[in-house]
Amino acid sequence: MSLNLEQKQAVVAEIAAQLAKAQAVIVAENRGLSVEAVTSLRAKARKSGLYLRVLKNTLARRAIKGTPFEKLTDQMAGPLMYGIAQDPVAGAKVLSEFAKDNELFVIKGGAMANALMSTKDVKALATMPSREELLARLVGTMQAPIVKLVRTMNEVPGRFVRTLAAVLAAKEKAA
Repeated sequence: MSLNLEQKQAVVAEIAAQLAKAQAVIVAENRGLSVEAVTSLRAKARKSGLYLRVLKNTLARRAIKGTPFEKLTDQMAGPLMYGIAQDPVAGAKVLSEFAKDNELFVIKGGAMANALMSTKDVKALATMPSREELLARLVGTMQAPIVKLVRTMNEVPGRFVRTLAAVLAAKEKAA
């Protein structure tokens, strides 16, 4: 079913709004996928904050024009699904995991702000730790010196108490 002019403008405006808050766009060919497979992909994408949309390439080109993802226009050919992600690692992970399970789903490439990504780059991005994992590592690193200081400070009174107990035991044994 073809769209009229107002509907096309609404789609372009919606995609432009998603692109304004995005950090990455990943493009994948989705030829021959079953409805169940696409439904499961959309559910996983929704959970990770990835916006998925199958678009006509002409509409996608209009939405991308004038954004930091404009270099992606060279990769827009064929039936494509666009993944627009606020967290590039989470978006790449969802699409890469789905591509491993479904050979008909082929990641063509992507773009981050003013940088074009190949298929290899998207897969490398998917192997990176997520934002939450990186924050947890940072907190652990920041917490380590404080924990060592507390342990050291607790050791002084502990050692004193153990020494007194040993002296007391020696005096009781001698008496």
